[in-house]
Amino acid sequence: MQITDYELFAIPPRWLLLKLETDEGVVGWGEPIIQGRLETVRAAVSELVEGYLLGMDALRTEYHWRKLYQSGYFRGGPILMSALAGIDQALWDIKGRHYDTPIHDLLGGHVRDRMLVYQWIGGSQPDKIAESAKQDHARGYRAFKLNNPREFRPIETTAAVDRVVDRIAALRGAVGSDAFVGVDFHGRVSKPMAMELLRRLESYNLMFVDQPLTPEHGEAYGTLNEQTSIPLSTGERHYSRYDFKSLLVDDAVSVIQPDVTHVGGISELRKVASLAETFDVAVVPHCPLGPVAFAASLQVGFTSQNVVMQEQDLTLHDPESSQRLALLEDPELFEFDNGYVERPTGPGLGIEIDEAYVREKAQSDVNWYNPVWHHEDGSIAEW
Repeated sequence: MQITDYELFAIPPRWLLLKLETDEGVVGWGEPIIQGRLETVRAAVSELVEGYLLGMDALRTEYHWRKLYQSGYFRGGPILMSALAGIDQALWDIKGRHYDTPIHDLLGGHVRDRMLVYQWIGGSQPDKIAESAKQDHARGYRAFKLNNPREFRPIETTAAVDRVVDRIAALRGAVGSDAFVGVDFHGRVSKPMAMELLRRLESYNLMFVDQPLTPEHGEAYGTLNEQTSIPLSTGERHYSRYDFKSLLVDDAVSVIQPDVTHVGGISELRKVASLAETFDVAVVPHCPLGPVAFAASLQVGFTSQNVVMQEQDLTLHDPESSQRLALLEDPELFEFDNGYVERPTGPGLGIEIDEAYVREKAQSDVNWYNPVWHHEDGSIAEW
């Protein structure tokens, strides 16, 4: 079965979908995207598919991954690995459909029947955060994550630190002690301020603090980890198992959050999870994207013992209103109940794309870029 053609669809507000076709009529879908660099990733996907994949055996998934990765002298990084990720997802989708079985069966079979998912909580005012969290808790969510703080200077005031703590206190108070609460510093905090914030947040029993530092300062994670009882996490800006290696060897994190759309796809996410398992490190895959990426991430999660929870941004509790789930023929496919998603049982990724709707949405202009924040002195702040 040979790869014969491909198409790319840019979908508002910031997604890129890949359709791979074969000479036997079997089609696979992937989601190759770096948010804010859509056109760059589109070019990388086209270069990889046209330069190598067309005409090749669609079922040699691992070989294609190695060749697309290793044949380039310059390899890795967000653009190439995200392009490879979408291709890999589509190839696995084709393979699962060819054998008429879910991808997780091909990866060894499921180790759980349902997957806990967490809900992202927005807002910057404690009362609004609490209100939003109470609503989502009532909808059935049992795990939550808050991006906090916003603009944060390398050296901050006591009042700025207090505002961060107040937001977390409001979230914890709204959902109670029987819910999971995580915080994502989003790389916005300097090392000395990260130490202070971690000290102040220890009493709130957080499941993790994610990205307490930017990836450029990964060598400092071990120091932070030794000074706090809060589990530390990172990984959405790591792009292969090799990027995670030193963090695991140095015992610098308790949780990693690789993204199936940035870390090289299903093939590499599975290897990253297995690598983390040898160090007793939990995996909570990052995935604030569309249903193709979510489905791909779930396939790995259901076959990996140490994947304990899954991010989602799909409005799973109300699929009829979800802009993202509208890309599926059946928006209610992901069965959400009491904070969990049931195991998908369809072939391949387990989803069916509404291709007519995708083509309609792809007529729109897609030019999303992440915000650029500034401190009050005019200097660039981390987003």
